[in-house]
Amino acid sequence: MPTVRSTAPSSSWVASDAMAATLDHLEALTHSLAGSVLHGGYVDSVSAGFYRVRGLEPHVTLNDAVWAESGGQRHWGKVIRIDPDAVVVAPYRSTRALRRGDVVLAAGAVHAPRPNMAWLGRVIDALGEPVDGGGPIPVLPERRGAARTVPPLHRARVDAPFRTGVKVADVFTPLCYGQRIGIFAGSGVGKSTLLSMFARSDAFDVAVIALVGERSREVREFLEDTIGPEDVSRTVTVVATSDESAMMRCSAPVMALEAAEYFRDRGMRVLVMIDSVTRYAHALREVGIALGEPPIARGYPPSVFAALPQLMERAGPGREGSGSVTAIATVLVDGDDHNDPVADTMRGILDGHLVLDRHIADQGRFPAVDILASLSRLALRVWTEEQRLFVTELRGLVARYEETREIRMLGGWIRGADPVLDQAVELVPMIYEAMKQGPLDPPSLDPFIELARNLKERQRKMDVPEGAQPGARPMQQEK
Repeated sequence: MPTVRSTAPSSSWVASDAMAATLDHLEALTHSLAGSVLHGGYVDSVSAGFYRVRGLEPHVTLNDAVWAESGGQRHWGKVIRIDPDAVVVAPYRSTRALRRGDVVLAAGAVHAPRPNMAWLGRVIDALGEPVDGGGPIPVLPERRGAARTVPPLHRARVDAPFRTGVKVADVFTPLCYGQRIGIFAGSGVGKSTLLSMFARSDAFDVAVIALVGERSREVREFLEDTIGPEDVSRTVTVVATSDESAMMRCSAPVMALEAAEYFRDRGMRVLVMIDSVTRYAHALREVGIALGEPPIARGYPPSVFAALPQLMERAGPGREGSGSVTAIATVLVDGDDHNDPVADTMRGILDGHLVLDRHIADQGRFPAVDILASLSRLALRVWTEEQRLFVTELRGLVARYEETREIRMLGGWIRGADPVLDQAVELVPMIYEAMKQGPLDPPSLDPFIELARNLKERQRKMDVPEGAQPGARPMQQEK
């Protein structure tokens, strides 16, 4: 009888095919669920400013968001260093509730919500959460991405001027849309007051304010007394007070710039005000020192001087056809030393600066702007030729007046010996008087016309026979 050979597959072949099918299905399932799988680790050690996590090293990158589960609550933080055996996390809130062994999960990109139109009129913290008691803010589903700085050659030119309403700025340091300017001063000289005067400008569609490291009581005062109910609807305020963590103070200006970029990309002219950049730098210093960075300049680590230009470069004009972000930042000069590392770095980054002087404030002249030390790098794009000549002559008179102050106090000035000095002595006090402006005074519509009219009237009085000085040069007036 012939042998019949079976054609049915052996049991080993069937098992191999089934295993392959199972592995293929598992691989497909893994890929489909990859976005929803969270990698976890555990808290290994906790300190006042950060904590270490084991188990997340292969699954996170710098600046990723993580959260720790402790006491039934999520405690958000950001990855600031990745070591071979652990990850260092800086928390946004206090670390008091964290314990060794708490589970920590990686969330990937920064978890804060994206800005949207519902942010107008609201006060939020550095994570985009409302703190004004006005209820929740609608959240867009997209996550925030990396900073979207416009490439240099794609930016629009900065050449459209605007009036701030602050006389001394509009005359001596005129500004353009998309410009970045700093207010430099020591404590108690009037930085925040001058900033509040800029905030009242009606030249912008939206104002975004970042209050960084401020006293808690000043937040409500700034919003109610400075902004006022009539302008709140076009304002977004980001707050991180002095008692909050370094990470919250580091994140507040970044959140403000992200909100400004959102409105800029929708064709709006946005004013961003940061009070103050110095306290932002202090927060960066806390984080850097906690990481073991070496202090290279008066206690500031290198990361501070890398972060400052990254922040300020997000302001400025957008692409052609879009809006612009004009930035005004206050710089607290430690110990009235204007060569402080942060102040010196910011002067090199910004497009101009207003320097406030304590001696001027002591004389009761507000805003206490030092005309000779302040400048706008875009002034020549704003002034007409007549205005440029007018301001140049005014600055020359102010310089002559200030450099001879001690000589005049000692009785070394003789009228008629120096016609230019005679003219400066007559006119500069009146220039100072004309530049005075309080926070509640109405904005100046055309400070050049007002100043020229006052100087012309004073010059007419000087030109009468009894008071005329031989050889005195007439002032150039704006027509």
